[in-house]
Amino acid sequence: MPKHVAFIMDGNRRFAHINNMERQDGHTQGFNKLAETLRWCKHLNIPEVTVYAFSIENFKRTQEEVDGLMDLARQKFERLLEERENLEKHGVCIRVLGDLNLLPLDLQQAIAKAVLATKNHNKCFLNVCFAYTSRYEMTNAVRELAWGVEQGLIRSSDVSETLITECLYSNKSPNPDLLIRTSGEVRLSDFLLWQTSHSCLVFQSVLWPEYSFWNLCEAILQYQLNHKSIQKARELHREHQASLQLEADRLCTAEELQHHGNGKPTDAHTRQEALLHYITCREERVQNFLTALKHKRDLFFHDLCIEATTA
Repeated sequence: MPKHVAFIMDGNRRFAHINNMERQDGHTQGFNKLAETLRWCKHLNIPEVTVYAFSIENFKRTQEEVDGLMDLARQKFERLLEERENLEKHGVCIRVLGDLNLLPLDLQQAIAKAVLATKNHNKCFLNVCFAYTSRYEMTNAVRELAWGVEQGLIRSSDVSETLITECLYSNKSPNPDLLIRTSGEVRLSDFLLWQTSHSCLVFQSVLWPEYSFWNLCEAILQYQLNHKSIQKARELHREHQASLQLEADRLCTAEELQHHGNGKPTDAHTRQEALLHYITCREERVQNFLTALKHKRDLFFHDLCIEATTA
């Protein structure tokens, strides 16, 4: 069984049009379907779900629709806060991935309250991608790395694919095993591009508000049929990453030895000791940087909650 499933919940507007409903009613139906789908995932022992709730591109829609989606999000996050005891009982951790600064302040504050209220829960995880695109996420990760270098926490030579992954919004989650998109569209629409390079992608024609338990089972079956090849690709990628990191560490060690040794040759034992020392120092730098980055992000949420309390 997949442990992490991601959904592009597409088709709300088309569903509303087909059923002669207001667009906002279609989005409401979509949110209701999410709640139902999360229950199915819980019963199937799928502990983590990531959903594409609102793309940065969606800000280009009509003001009426954007405002309606913001109002709907406010209602849902406020409802989550009312259900705090239930969330604690089931161990549900809510995370919101995206640039919250693009959202209205009161919605930012509601999100921050929900995130902080559930941050220590660890039985199941819901990641809501809101004001999100994958390219924006990767750009932000590069900014965080540049900040780390400017602060002297890491060196530019410490930057690697693994470290970039740690700087993404999704750094607390394993990569999705399965990504599902509904409505018949066969594109990712800038969603989890980095994280799904070795995931099973399933595109289904059903509109999201009409999604059924059997649609979910069909997608899981596709994952199971491709499980071996996915796992093999992931293992090869991990081995390749480790090989690249070791080669980078050796090059940096050689440069340091050449610099400090005035170009004199060194024996194998000295080179190995220097390599191990360099790796230890690099790992310590990286850990200090990630701790500082976590503190910076946590402070953002705490400050939002304080503003909401004092307002």
